[in-house]
Amino acid sequence: MTQQQEAVRDDTVRGKAFAPEYQGALGSLSVNSSLTDVLARGREELRAAQAAGELRETARCGLAVAEAYRRLGMAAEADAAWKASYRTARDAADEGAMAWALWSGGTLARQRGALPLAYRLLRLAADLGKRGGDVVVRGYSLAGLAETGRIQGDYQAVGELHEQLLAEARLRGEARHTVWALEGIAQMHRNTGSHDTALALFEEAARTAESADDQRGRAWALRGIADVVSIRDGDVERALTLLSEAEVTCREMRLSSALAYNHKMRGNVFYRAGRYAEARDNYALALGEFREMDESRGTALSRLGLAKALARLGRDRAETAAELAELRHTLDRIGLRHARDMVDKAVAELGVGPLPSGEGRAVLPAGRGGSGHAPTAADSEGARR
Repeated sequence: MTQQQEAVRDDTVRGKAFAPEYQGALGSLSVNSSLTDVLARGREELRAAQAAGELRETARCGLAVAEAYRRLGMAAEADAAWKASYRTARDAADEGAMAWALWSGGTLARQRGALPLAYRLLRLAADLGKRGGDVVVRGYSLAGLAETGRIQGDYQAVGELHEQLLAEARLRGEARHTVWALEGIAQMHRNTGSHDTALALFEEAARTAESADDQRGRAWALRGIADVVSIRDGDVERALTLLSEAEVTCREMRLSSALAYNHKMRGNVFYRAGRYAEARDNYALALGEFREMDESRGTALSRLGLAKALARLGRDRAETAAELAELRHTLDRIGLRHARDMVDKAVAELGVGPLPSGEGRAVLPAGRGGSGHAPTAADSEGARR
């Protein structure tokens, strides 16, 4: 039995969430450890492993460093760290550590909006995990592939995989993985209009995360609940209360990306309630946070929300149209398959179309040549590890 399989067995017995990306000398760190603490400890142990010439330990400490950098929004540092971890693991002929490094790199690529690269790295990670007998990294890599497909809106392709991974996580008692799968499935139901089902799944995810002491997973679940009660019930105050509760966890654990998505969701809640000035302020806050961490998808979605709020507040129609045209191109370039529908819905809602496309053709609003489902600016968001 590998070290990671042993960890799965032990934490299954305890029924608590664990962080398999914290390995070697860092294996005692909690899933709820502050990311600044993880980074400080990881860098310390990494230097010690390098000084001792311990390649396997160097690779595994480097993984924790890469993940801390990524979740803190330090994309360039995360990119250098996962690549260094992979090279060291390759030198040590440690396929499991190579797979974990590739998983980290693929997750970072998705976070930065480089979806083709994310697919490639995560597929390599899943293959290496299978070859090396590490069931955990293989599961996490398959989950990464499923999540990448989900944020593109390819629900038919990845819906079954989400369900499969949920069943496997429940069978092994992996609470954190179970929470991730529940939230992903809930997000797909929310985006396709099955709000009752989505709410039930988000609430189950929150309960599971709480009982497993997975504060990160619970923060994402609370955000999902807030989204649904806002859009289904129009319950602004409950949604804001849930988001405020989740924000406390995001700040305590320094979850930069989760905090930015929390602020963007707060903008969505205010926008739906017609409180456009407050929506504008929250979208602008999230936009700055996403730009700082080089998260292109979050940046584009915040820009879309901000453009809509500014239009409602009297922004010039031509400026709004130009912004939406540019956003449509940006989202298409990232690879979000529903991006055209998202922008076209805004065009129809605000009455600023048709937009000029890059080829000089007009972009028609949804319902006039567009596809049937038109997601909001909240779509394509979901749980992230």
